[in-house]
Amino acid sequence: MSLIDSLERRFGHFAIPHLLRYVAALNGLAFVLCQIRPGFENVLNLDPQAVMAGQVWRLLSHVFVPVVGGVFLSWLSAAFYVLFLIWLGDGLERAMGAFKLNLYYALGMLGTTTAAFLTGHDIGGILLNNSLVFAFACFYPDLRILFFFVIPMKIKWLAWLDAFLLLPSLLFSDWGYRIGVLAALANFGVFFGPALLRARRERKDQILRQTAFLDPEDQQTLHCCHICGRTEVSAPHLEFRVARDGNEYCVEHIRSAVGR
Repeated sequence: MSLIDSLERRFGHFAIPHLLRYVAALNGLAFVLCQIRPGFENVLNLDPQAVMAGQVWRLLSHVFVPVVGGVFLSWLSAAFYVLFLIWLGDGLERAMGAFKLNLYYALGMLGTTTAAFLTGHDIGGILLNNSLVFAFACFYPDLRILFFFVIPMKIKWLAWLDAFLLLPSLLFSDWGYRIGVLAALANFGVFFGPALLRARRERKDQILRQTAFLDPEDQQTLHCCHICGRTEVSAPHLEFRVARDGNEYCVEHIRSAVGR
């Protein structure tokens, strides 16, 4: 039994059902407040000095500010974003259970907040919510969605697209921002890293077995002629016999072996 399963048995009754619905609602509320009162995001963003001065809500509120590329979402995009979070959350809760989803999101939030507080790079909740897409793709890889409401796309390709878009941040940003990105996705590594590594090893072993099966030279054989070296794999039409000297010969060389 894994550590996560042990924690679920012990603390599972503390889980909050439909947690991602509340997260989506807070994202929507943050968007509305920032639209009604421009600059309100400055009250929500993570400011270490403000936190030390007593504004401790910033440790949580900064991940609910829906920002893409530094520009707040339009009303239509914000509505889609909120509904998409609810859809992801409901699907993940069916697959993981309420406790594991709670723990998954809490780890991501803890990593995001800790990295932002220590490095000064507040990346908000976008990457944290991207980790939900990665998790969803592990459970429902071939499920199709309408990307931009038009383009049919499997969820696994959306996850790969998100991962591809993260590459510039990991390759060309400063280390503080890189740490923030990795911390926001650490929950995915904790929950799915071991299973993905195990699946990769199993695929590698399967490929090796298939290669050995297709390559006669690498297959294990039961019979091998002591003179010509042919086996039942390289020459399936041959029959083999064991001579009095204890060696095995094919029928084409058994007479010469007996005459020795």
